[in-house]
Amino acid sequence: MIHGAVLISAFLIFWFLALFCLLPVGLGEVDPETGAPLSPRLLRKAAIATCIAALLWAVFYLLILTGVLDL
Repeated sequence: MIHGAVLISAFLIFWFLALFCLLPVGLGEVDPETGAPLSPRLLRKAAIATCIAALLWAVFYLLILTGVLDL
């Protein structure tokens, strides 16, 4: 049986990886003074990162259940 901490940490790693990959996507207009995007859409990117992380986590868990990954 796999420990719950491994599953939780795997999800968090997948989530942060997906979020950091999504941050530069679709920045739109940039404020000329500060260089910051005017509408970064962080909540939308966090929701998309959650979906991607859930999909990757499900594949990870399936690989563990089938015995392809032996932890």
